[in-house]
Amino acid sequence: MRQRILTKIAGYFFRGLLFVAPIAFTLLVIQAVFNWLDGLLPVNIPGLGIVILVSAIIGIGYLGSTYFMKPFFEMFEQIITKIPLLSLIYNSIKDLVGAFVGDKKKFNEPVMVQFDESGKIFKPGFITQSDLSKVELDGYCSVYMPHSYNFSGNIIVVKNDLVRPWDVNSTNAMKFIVSGGVSGFEDM
Repeated sequence: MRQRILTKIAGYFFRGLLFVAPIAFTLLVIQAVFNWLDGLLPVNIPGLGIVILVSAIIGIGYLGSTYFMKPFFEMFEQIITKIPLLSLIYNSIKDLVGAFVGDKKKFNEPVMVQFDESGKIFKPGFITQSDLSKVELDGYCSVYMPHSYNFSGNIIVVKNDLVRPWDVNSTNAMKFIVSGGVSGFEDM
């Protein structure tokens, strides 16, 4: 009898933990990001630093889109690309941010890559370059394969005939991969 009660209590605890842990972790991450962003500007009013930062980013984005300021932004980028280490860092971050936002989004072409000769094992990923002939790899493409439960992944170069399109929404494909195959297709 006592064992059954303890087993039920443990079951309730783990069920509650399954509900509370993701919410608590999400709130902690949001709070940490909020505090970090708010602390970038030395303003003593909570939240005002973020408002100023977001406003400044929107303003810079607007200026960068205007016909008059575009040449200045391009000149700034040309100067940065001539400085060796700074160029590497700047271009890497620009490409990473551009992969998720902007006009040239990447990770919008989900695919399955065949990993065995019999065609029974596939790994999901996203085409990042569909043609590698410029680097003397005719018939090859590059595929980014995100890791599950992580903000990292691998880039592989693979023959085109081992890659097949995956007819799913790219957002659902990313959720599926990052969650370890647990979520991503609930609304289908």
